[in-house]
Amino acid sequence: MRSSSLPRPAATRVFAVANQKGGVGKTTTAVNMAAALAQQRMKVLVVDLDPQGNASTALSIEHREGTPGAYQVLVDGAPMGDVIAECEEVPGLFVVPATVDLAGAEIELVSLVARETRLKRALDAHLDERAAVDDRYDYVFIDCPPSLGLLTVNALTAGRELLVPIQCEYYALEGVSALLRTTDSIREHLNPTLTVGAILLTMYDARTRLAAGVADEVRHHFGDVVLKAAVPRSVRISEAPSYGQTVVTYDPSSVGSLSYLEAARELAHQGKTQQAEDGG
Repeated sequence: MRSSSLPRPAATRVFAVANQKGGVGKTTTAVNMAAALAQQRMKVLVVDLDPQGNASTALSIEHREGTPGAYQVLVDGAPMGDVIAECEEVPGLFVVPATVDLAGAEIELVSLVARETRLKRALDAHLDERAAVDDRYDYVFIDCPPSLGLLTVNALTAGRELLVPIQCEYYALEGVSALLRTTDSIREHLNPTLTVGAILLTMYDARTRLAAGVADEVRHHFGDVVLKAAVPRSVRISEAPSYGQTVVTYDPSSVGSLSYLEAARELAHQGKTQQAEDGG
């Protein structure tokens, strides 16, 4: 049995990591939160749904053209268990890779039956399989592309919670408002239980008034779902993917790594608090 200093969630928490604005640290957040939790002996799955495959790159997962991955699951209906690879650097961290084939999936999905729920069906079936043999995942992070197309709609339909990275820069809330409008529509038509689980401030520079102002505005607007930990601008965070690593494994003592570890701890304890409030 895995032992961890963090509380295990009572059921698998499935996060869609989304923000239609590019360059906000979305993929960086997905892989580093996943790695931080896996290091705490959680079993974690990352579903790379971005055709650029940056999450796969950061976790050193093979994702050359033709590699079985998210495309085969979404378009061909392949079982998710058939395409999952384990991250060698972080035991307990598993990945559904993304290849360039996924770039064509947006168009190919249009003509398919139940096009918005294909990821949900595949993911739910895989989670049920693992739970049936008492080897369930604790967390799933679905890394979305920076758009609100069918890939992101599939992620929002499959997710149970949203994890939204928000960059501490001017116009930070603009992309988020569009995402939340889409989320409302998804909740109304496809996934009524989807909630905003957590918001993480990224690229935070404590020396600037702008960053402090954005942080205050976000906390005022969204309240307690905003994690207290904020991720600073960091050369180490930027460098890590070029070595096929997360910052958590690349430079564990760096300020970027420590920020993600703290954010992961908050996320885990937040889940415990929610369970208590729900009477679980």
